[in-house]
Amino acid sequence: MNSNIKFSENLIKGKVAEVIFEQMFRESGKFTILKSGYEYIFPELAQYKQLPRVELMLQNIKDIPDFILISDDKRKVYLVEVKYRTNLVNKEILKMAEKTLKAWNHSCLFVASPDGFYFGPCNTIVNNGGKIELFKWINNEIQNEYLKLLKKFEK
Repeated sequence: MNSNIKFSENLIKGKVAEVIFEQMFRESGKFTILKSGYEYIFPELAQYKQLPRVELMLQNIKDIPDFILISDDKRKVYLVEVKYRTNLVNKEILKMAEKTLKAWNHSCLFVASPDGFYFGPCNTIVNNGGKIELFKWINNEIQNEYLKLLKKFEK
């Protein structure tokens, strides 16, 4: 498989994970969910990121997590980075959590995998050496529906 196709495949899997995350939270009705990646906040700039001046402007915000969750009672706000992984490898999860935490303190990581959905605060994941817990914020019935959907894209 050539490198452009592999890149596109990984990009598509990542977008599928983001859509599944967003749809699960919308269906649960427990949070307001906002897209927050720079490609959503600054779409016009994102297409010119190869230009030196634009790259410098985007440097500060390029690693913003993908979503902001706001609890219904408006008392809690979460920054969440969403990733797709075919297999969970603690070392890789640890790197993702460290990178997100370095740029955005108090952020969380959500990982979609054919084995299930995983979620945790990045600082907890780092403290646990890359171990991430099963996702528990949304009931299993909704999760199972979306896990079946995710597996359709894995074939």
